[in-house]
Amino acid sequence: MSPQQQRLRDELIAKRIAAAKTHVVKAVFPFTTNHHETLFGGQALSWMDETAFIAATRFSRKSLVTVSSDKVDFTHPIPEGSVVELVADIIHVGRTSLKVEVNIFVEDMYRDGVQKAITGVFSFVAIGDDKRPIPVLDGFDEETGLSN
Repeated sequence: MSPQQQRLRDELIAKRIAAAKTHVVKAVFPFTTNHHETLFGGQALSWMDETAFIAATRFSRKSLVTVSSDKVDFTHPIPEGSVVELVADIIHVGRTSLKVEVNIFVEDMYRDGVQKAITGVFSFVAIGDDKRPIPVLDGFDEETGLSN
């Protein structure tokens, strides 16, 4: 790939990453909590995977499947009655896969202040109609850098 082709590809990826950033805001109601009256971890993971999927889909506009979730850190409890914001960013673009980092921020409904509570990374693979991996990004061949 020539330096000019690489620059064009990098610019395209940067634009798509910026456009794919996803924010989802939710209220933590009793039916989403555990016996400690904090957000159930499984519910948090479900919300994170969904938000990551939206970001990945906005980036590639392809059919995608979740193939893994990397280490997820629960660093602050999320109490019932809180508001949470999930923020998803594309952090890696491969040939057929993407990695998306999702952070959950928690805030009290009736007080100012926001704190990061959970962080995790989710990996997705783009698939074609035959359910086999396909490139996540149209327009460039990975090896030659030429438009495809």
